[in-house]
Amino acid sequence: MNAVLRRPVRLGLPLLAVCLWLTGCNTMLAQNPSSPLRPVNAVRDGDQSRLVLRGYDVVAYGSQAQAVPGLPQFRAEYEGATYQFATAENRAAFQREPQRYQPAYHGFDATGIVYAIPVAGDPTVFKRIDGRTFIFSDAASLAAFELDVAGNIAMADRYWKDEVAGSMTSWQSLKRRIDRVPHYRSRDELARAVAAAQGKPG
Repeated sequence: MNAVLRRPVRLGLPLLAVCLWLTGCNTMLAQNPSSPLRPVNAVRDGDQSRLVLRGYDVVAYGSQAQAVPGLPQFRAEYEGATYQFATAENRAAFQREPQRYQPAYHGFDATGIVYAIPVAGDPTVFKRIDGRTFIFSDAASLAAFELDVAGNIAMADRYWKDEVAGSMTSWQSLKRRIDRVPHYRSRDELARAVAAAQGKPG
């Protein structure tokens, strides 16, 4: 009787592991097209296996200085990924010069890339700097990046070019969470540095 009662538990744990693995696989597949766009901040969404920035309009960051949701009727495919736009005009602009409108680090959190760790950015948290769109995971990440904008851009550009671009997100993230870059700072450390810079008690 006890063996019968225990059996669902033994079966349940592998089933849970498979479910978690499949969820992770969906993310990994969405973020890692077999194209020069790998890796990219994309999600699986309905019939779209690789929707960039949850469907936010990458053209609107520059033309409207806003995070604007794109619409399914204004879609464009580029390098194995799907982009959505708020208007047909924005879609046409993207199709003429897709590279011009790519967010820095393909939409991954810019502060994470400073540490060679690809973290999905929130498309509503962004900053335009010298014609480039930088995406962040949250307001705290943006505030940390602003502590040294020029230095952080230089560091992130270097790690993106030399290490992150072309990599598989899950393996790259795991590698750099274990073998941290020399200048690594945790979220708590960054929060204290932001508070100190703003004259707030840490």
